[in-house]
Amino acid sequence: MTEPRQDFSNHARMVPGYHYVTGPLVLAYLLWSAWRAATLRDAASVHALVGALALLGVYAYTRLFPLRAQDRTIRLEERLRLARVLPPDLATRIPELRPSWLIALRFASDAELPELVRWTLETRPATQKEIKQRIRDWRADHFRV
Repeated sequence: MTEPRQDFSNHARMVPGYHYVTGPLVLAYLLWSAWRAATLRDAASVHALVGALALLGVYAYTRLFPLRAQDRTIRLEERLRLARVLPPDLATRIPELRPSWLIALRFASDAELPELVRWTLETRPATQKEIKQRIRDWRADHFRV
């Protein structure tokens, strides 16, 4: 089965069970527990609120930790690719690229990468979005979690 064509408009990855089911349930439980603790003011409702806060932390970190590890891998992959693709004058400047820039640049094709890296180093964009919007030949990443 082939993956759908990826571009700037559809590259974000949403996991329905995580983002649209589990997230709202955790938030609803937290709000309900907070309301219950504020109105009942008993030990059981305070314990439930503490549990809801802990659950919120687990929900957040089960997303953030794997993304952080994946970003480290992307940075390594992109540094290797840049060393292979960039002309010598730009290859020496690879260490100047911020991690967020490397993560955004992974979507650029090898052909347009030198031009885009040069632009990135000259303009120092504030967001990944600025880099991603300049990409003409999108290199899909279907393995992002």
